[in-house]
Formats: sequence, C-alpha cells, structure tokens
Amino acid sequence: MTRIAISATGLLTPTESISNAELVESFNAYVRAENARHATEIAAGQRPALQESSVEFIVKASGIKARYVVNKSGILDIERMAPTIPERPNEEIAILAEMAVAAAREAMERAGRGAKDIDGVLCAASNMQRPYPAMAIEIQDALGIEGFGFDMNVACSSATFGIQAAADMIRAGHARALLVVNPEICSGHLNWRDRDSHFIFGDVATAILLERVEETSAPNAWEILSTRLKTQFSNNIRNNFGFLNRGAPEARDNPDKLFVQEGRKVFKDVVPMVAEMIVQHLADEKLDVAALKRLWLHQANINMNDFIARRVLGRDPLPGEAPNILDEYANTSSAGSIIAFHKYSEDLSAGDLGLICSFGAGYSAGSVIVRKL
Repeated sequence: MTRIAISATGLLTPTESISNAELVESFNAYVRAENARHATEIAAGQRPALQESSVEFIVKASGIKARYVVNKSGILDIERMAPTIPERPNEEIAILAEMAVAAAREAMERAGRGAKDIDGVLCAASNMQRPYPAMAIEIQDALGIEGFGFDMNVACSSATFGIQAAADMIRAGHARALLVVNPEICSGHLNWRDRDSHFIFGDVATAILLERVEETSAPNAWEILSTRLKTQFSNNIRNNFGFLNRGAPEARDNPDKLFVQEGRKVFKDVVPMVAEMIVQHLADEKLDVAALKRLWLHQANINMNDFIARRVLGRDPLPGEAPNILDEYANTSSAGSIIAFHKYSEDLSAGDLGLICSFGAGYSAGSVIVRKL
C-alpha cells in the first residue's frame, strides 16, 4: 500500500491580538450600557440584568488568555462588537483565500515544493466566505497549482477529515501531492455580546502538505499510519447563518445566526466520545497508548483537553506531552490541532509516534496516527 506523509505545515497568524483584559473591559462597558438602557425593565423584573465578565472567569472556564484577530477595533467597539472587514471587489483575492495562501506558501517552502509539484487544494474549514466559487479553487489559482480544488466543512474537525480525504486521494493515484488549508476567521461568527462564549475564538490559517513517503525529503516529515473519523448528530453546537435564513447578523437581534453552544452538554458528550475513539483507534492498529510521545489535540478548552489526555493516557499528561496553544491563540476551530502540531513536533525523533485529534460541532471527531520519519 502507498505510504503517505505529512511533509510540512504552515501557519499564518494575524498581526492583531486582544488580551483578556482588553476584551473584559470592552464587554463590561457594553453590559453597563445595556443595563442602564433597560434599567426600568430590569427594576420591574421584566428583563434580567446582564452579568459582567472577568479575566479570572475566562481563564478558569477555558484556559484562554488572548486571541489573534483580523480586526481588533471593531470587536472592542461596544456599538459594533464584531470585526470590521471591508468587502473586497470580485477582482481582489478574498481575505480567507489570502490567509490560506500565506500558510500554504510556508508549508510548500518547508517541504521544498513548488506549485508544479502539487496537484490540488482542499479548503477544510468551519466557515467559508461564500458558497461559490469554491474557496479552494481561488487558493489554487493564487498559488499557481494545476489540477483541482474543493471545499469541505466538518466544523472544528475539518482539518483531520481533510487529511484523510487527501491521503486517500493520493493513495488512489488521483494526485501526487495535495494541500489541505484551514483558514479560520472565527471572530466573524462569534457572539461577542454573550458572556458565556465571548472569549472563545480567534483567527488564524494553517496548511498541511501531503505526499508519498518516498517523495518527501522534508526535515520534519511524518508518516500517516492510520486515520479514523466519527460523526454523531447533536444540536449542542450550532450556527444557523446561511443563504436560506441569513437574517441580520447582529447578535442582539439574531443570536442563533452566530455561534451558540450548550457548553456543559458538549463537555459531557464529547470528552468520553473522543477519548474512547482514540483508545479504540490505537487498539485497532495494535499500538500501545504508552508508545505515544505526543497528543496534538483540538484547542477548544483546556479542561476538555486535560480530561481527554488523562483518559487516553490513564494518568496526568507530562509537561509537553499534550501541548496547548489556547493561552495565545484561543479556539481556532479546524486549525487548532494543526497549530499545536506545527509548533510542537520538530523536537521529536525519528520513529516517535504521535496523534493529531480534532473534535467539535456535529458532533464530529477525527484522529490521525503519525510516525516521525
């Protein structure tokens, strides 16, 4: 059977960042203004008073300390509380495509590959900028790649699902090498007026270059030993915005057109599902959990990651064994586990085993067992 490698990854980090302190200051100013605006109804018991947020609450709930965003001023403006992203003319590259191209170019450079060496692009992300033409085709065109491109969305699990799809296509002979790109402007679908979730997301783009093992000469390449995907329907994480029900995007008017979740239910459902999937995946491949040198988990919530790592390993993870980037990047949806892999894989040695895992809305989960070449 054809052996497939992740030859390299790329990362595009926006230049602007919002600390928890900045976010809390803006959110609490909004809360005070709203409570003052509706003071009569609140006093009469007709409307509940909004509750302020705090840095301590955010860190305890999520482990997040900051997040990168494509536009800081619009998010912190209490009259707007959403990123200001000017619409571009059709002749100009789309912002999501621009981010993906930057991440892809880094992956290509790290792998020593040019456009002529790659046969296609899969854009695997939570929210596409438009229904069509496919973002992947625009990215493919900007990179000068001949072949094909298509979009796919499995929410936060998009990258691992994209990895399996790309690996399967290379293995079947449909391509020599493929790019899986994960551009995420999560700040655009987050309800910045909701205390329980206003801190969750950040913006970023990642890219993964896959090719045959015998073709790669990259210094930090990993062989894909096995992949496993799982989905199970749930309404506990949802975003209803779409062309059939687009409505006004303002959170105060249409909160269900933005990110909504039942956080406690998600935790209760997803943690055991993901841990059991990983353990079973390793068992099916006759691999001992103790052989894993690193877990690169989806970066959703530090408490979820700690519980999953503990259940998989049967003990508390050692420092660096299940690295997290939540404190700096926050939740970046499909890109989270790839950022962790990108930043924390080069120190491992040839033959070391690791596992990339993502999970999220759907529910969906994907795991990729890899071995350092």
